[in-house]
Amino acid sequence: MRKFDTKVQDLKYKVLRKVAELAWKDQLLDNLLSIPQMIVPGNTPTMRCCVYKERAIISERVKLAMGGDKGNPNVIEVIGIACDDCPMGGYEVTGACRGCLAHRCEDACKRGAINFDHHYTASIDKSKCIECGLCAKVCPYSAIINFRRPCEQSCKAKAISVNGSVGAQIDASKCIWCGACVYQCPWGAVMDKSYILSAIDILKQSDGNKKYKVFAVAAPSVSSQFNYAKLGQVISGLKALGFFEVIEGALGADMVAYAEAAELHEKGFLTSSCCPAFVQFIKNQFPDLIEFVSHNLPPGALISKKVKESYPDSKIIFIGPCTAKKMEFQREEVKPYIDSVITFEELAALFDSREIDISALPEEALNSASYFGRIFARSGGLSSAVSQGLKEQGFDNFDFNPVPCDGIEACRSALLKKSKNVLPGNFIEGMACVDGCIGGAGCLTHGPKSKSDVDRYGKEAIDRTISDAISMRSLPTVND
Repeated sequence: MRKFDTKVQDLKYKVLRKVAELAWKDQLLDNLLSIPQMIVPGNTPTMRCCVYKERAIISERVKLAMGGDKGNPNVIEVIGIACDDCPMGGYEVTGACRGCLAHRCEDACKRGAINFDHHYTASIDKSKCIECGLCAKVCPYSAIINFRRPCEQSCKAKAISVNGSVGAQIDASKCIWCGACVYQCPWGAVMDKSYILSAIDILKQSDGNKKYKVFAVAAPSVSSQFNYAKLGQVISGLKALGFFEVIEGALGADMVAYAEAAELHEKGFLTSSCCPAFVQFIKNQFPDLIEFVSHNLPPGALISKKVKESYPDSKIIFIGPCTAKKMEFQREEVKPYIDSVITFEELAALFDSREIDISALPEEALNSASYFGRIFARSGGLSSAVSQGLKEQGFDNFDFNPVPCDGIEACRSALLKKSKNVLPGNFIEGMACVDGCIGGAGCLTHGPKSKSDVDRYGKEAIDRTISDAISMRSLPTVND
């Protein structure tokens, strides 16, 4: 069974795995220049014009696997040498244009950008076109197509633009770190920095958890990943990597849902704070609405805080689907509780770098969270959990009217309505990724099956209420 959705992810994995293999053995720096040839051996190119360009691009991928450009604070970077094969130019009239009599495209264009030649075939004057797309919508032959680059198309925050005639560039002031461009770029030219070396160093320096305990906090969406093994085997694999214990991020989700329910009841209107990309989107594009963002820590940070209260010297590595979490853990309010962040893609590389076949391991149970905490991973789950939190705290009379937002475009629509005081709701559940966290850029796989996996795992929860889950019975104890 394939581990990943695309060959781009597979190439990314190969680089991460090789970097990790050498790092475990303290041989990375000695073999740094040899990695491209290890991954692309021989003299036959497999993806590019020549093997030398392939290896040059691999070298750039290695740099990102080692943390990327330290002078660039953004977690998303463009590999310039890899970004040179996409068509560009926005809306274009194709050969399907019939030179019809109606000329609906001309009528729809408010800028006078549509011209016709002596055959009545349309063309677009780029100096006048604002790429509104109205001409494409009305063309009866679908003859007008948007040739925007996949990265531009995927970036709903409009942070990506074309740099001259070749590469893409990211406007850090607009970027929300969601990683949609990372997943959608067919060349793998847009990538997220990795902190896999930081995670390896934390595990190695713990000396088998003798110097300090290393905890893994697994995001709720872990139940929808690693389709070649069972969830219990993933937990055993994490222990085999050297983690002292694995904590459900869903426990933090339970705690957040309970707290946000109380905050919503008190304030009357709230937007969630769980998705760092959504919160950053508000800061960038709707700063007047920042006051409505929940003041609670996100789930991963909140459960990590509880763990560190019990084990002050511990180190915590958050594992999830989210590239934005790599920025979130560097925030001042989160930094004390989370020491590193890796994605599911990077975890797969870590397992294989140690030759840990998780499909052959025995199953081990994950600490119990409630059904409501576990379904945070998919769109609508947070709203259901907050509804439950209101009931459990006796706020049954509160008229809860949530607005679940599935992707940034839905978030923008809801926030715009709120800014104009026409939103028919009092709680915005903001999820930057389509489908929620199960659509995150760092997922191994995406798709409808992920939602059913999350719901099924939620129904397996021992604790039936949020109150039971946040009693913290599930935290491990150390037998000194």
